[in-house]
Amino acid sequence: MIPQDTVAKILDAARIEDVIGDFVTLKRSGANFMACCPFHNEKTPSFVVSPAKGIYKCFGCGKSGTAVGFIMEHENLSYPDALKYLARKYGIEVMEKEETAEEVMARQRSETLYAVTEYAEKFFVDSLSTEEGRALGAAYFRSRGLEDETVRKYGLGWAPSDRTSLSGAAVAAGYREEYLLDTGLAVKYDDGRLADRFFSRVMFPIHSVSGRIIAFGGRTLRTDKSVAKYVNSPETEIYVKSNSLYGIYFAKNAIVRQDKCFLVEGYLDVLSMHQLGITNVVASSGTSLTQGQIRLIRKFTQNITIMYDGDSAGIHAALRGIGLVLKEGMNVKVVLIPDGDDPDSFARKHTLDEVTAFIESGERDFIEFKADLLLGEAGNDPLKKADLINDIADTIALMPDPVKRSVYTQMCAAKFDTDSGILFSRVRQTRDRMLEDEKKAALRAAERKDARQEDEPAEQETAKADAETGRVIAEDPSLFPAERDLMWFILNHGLEELKFESDSEFYDPDNIYTVADFIRGVLDDDGGKMRNSLLRRVYDLYFSYYDSSPDMAQQDIVKAIMDGSDREAADFTASLTTEKYVLSIEKFRNAMTATSSALVRNVPKAILVYQSRRVLERMRSLQDRLKTEQDPQQQDGLLVDIQKLSQVRKKIEEKLGRVQ
Repeated sequence: MIPQDTVAKILDAARIEDVIGDFVTLKRSGANFMACCPFHNEKTPSFVVSPAKGIYKCFGCGKSGTAVGFIMEHENLSYPDALKYLARKYGIEVMEKEETAEEVMARQRSETLYAVTEYAEKFFVDSLSTEEGRALGAAYFRSRGLEDETVRKYGLGWAPSDRTSLSGAAVAAGYREEYLLDTGLAVKYDDGRLADRFFSRVMFPIHSVSGRIIAFGGRTLRTDKSVAKYVNSPETEIYVKSNSLYGIYFAKNAIVRQDKCFLVEGYLDVLSMHQLGITNVVASSGTSLTQGQIRLIRKFTQNITIMYDGDSAGIHAALRGIGLVLKEGMNVKVVLIPDGDDPDSFARKHTLDEVTAFIESGERDFIEFKADLLLGEAGNDPLKKADLINDIADTIALMPDPVKRSVYTQMCAAKFDTDSGILFSRVRQTRDRMLEDEKKAALRAAERKDARQEDEPAEQETAKADAETGRVIAEDPSLFPAERDLMWFILNHGLEELKFESDSEFYDPDNIYTVADFIRGVLDDDGGKMRNSLLRRVYDLYFSYYDSSPDMAQQDIVKAIMDGSDREAADFTASLTTEKYVLSIEKFRNAMTATSSALVRNVPKAILVYQSRRVLERMRSLQDRLKTEQDPQQQDGLLVDIQKLSQVRKKIEEKLGRVQ
């Protein structure tokens, strides 16, 4: 939940003409601005933006609203996501809740994977300009009718024939091998050598809905049948194939404007259609259509037109897709490209008007499409015809909307001159059976989940009695997570140096800090020790070895604590350096850059979180005193102290990137 004061700050900062001007060309008309509406096709501007009132209104389609409403409508975002969009635009930090160390590391890992794929995309694009890239990759794109602007806009590239070119360049640029492997850009031989997954192929980057590079598809130019025509990225943390669609980032606005999405099969189908001017087109990237992909489309429209090849494979792919689309409550039509062509070749052979006219005349409702197709197979055989009618009735049963089911059942009865009551009965029976199967599947899944939970007790928040840390009783639960995170850095990285940049507020040319020294110095300056007794004992034990034996290695200090007589401290130390807690925070250990760089970012942040909690603790203590204080002068003094602490905490929160 975004705090109300943050919402107010975002709304105050958002100038409607600024926001809408990012998407349409506004022309001043007196005190207002005019434009052609981005929500429907028009030639005469009827879209008015009023800066004075902070609203927009289209007198053509009737849409109206505020800056937030425009972003919600145009980008198909929820209210919170629209607020976050505007916050990013105006540089306003939004912090809905405090991130745990694990959440910070997970986010950093995802950002690292994105950084690696974005580096790879730039590498492939640059490789297209090399001698080999021009002779092979660029020549191929030209042979497929793709213009230079299309190649540039969609980030098409070339993977060199040298199998170590990308991985070698990435490692030299500072990217770790494990991230090249984790993104699927590289593979490792049994002898430990690293090699590129993609080589000697034209490359198609796959974008997320927000435009981030998440994966790649590579097409070989060889005619050797033993070589796979396409090689695609494996699934990763940032790329789930069943939830991704090629071209969705470039198509989403057109899909919303036209309230329709054309679904094709391949990369080139999308590119050729977009280049022609039909931009509300996406592809399932050569995989069978999935429920996740349909739900992604549903974010932008309820209407899908499946546009596949007119051969047998294309027809059966369309039939498979119909059921999935209907089950999600969407409207589906089918248009088959003439046999011998696909959307790519058809778009290259015809003009925009010709393709548009063909689609408009060729689009068919799913019942008409399926009936005509199956009737041809049934011929005059009454049993086959009965099977056909049952098949269509079973397809209708997939629709969740009862009104739509009723309308289509009546259409089917009329088309086949069949008693509608019989069809209604078939649809009802099929639907009842389907819902029963879904209920049983849900129950089985719940039983499996319960069994797992019995075997693996759910992890509780570490602010409570901690199963991960030897059933620690936290005397100060609010401060426990912050103190625990500081102790984690000390126990795991205490002797490592913090190399601050010269522009950092922590930079001191006369001192080289270790993690342990840096944290201890801040705590000493703060005038306090760790409030939770077990953490304080581990802290004191660590520094007793640290100060008395300066040559002692980090693992030896940790081992000495774990071997000591304070078994509770030993168990707690073990929990922070091994097993579950290390596993949960290991993403930190795998930061893209050197560990010291990650420490420079995260140790100060952990300290700031601790300081924020300490200040809040003092404020609450003063507020409790204020409730019982009777002396007016003492009350005034407490109020002043609380106000000062509030300002201190505000500055800390600002450094953390949070909004008070």
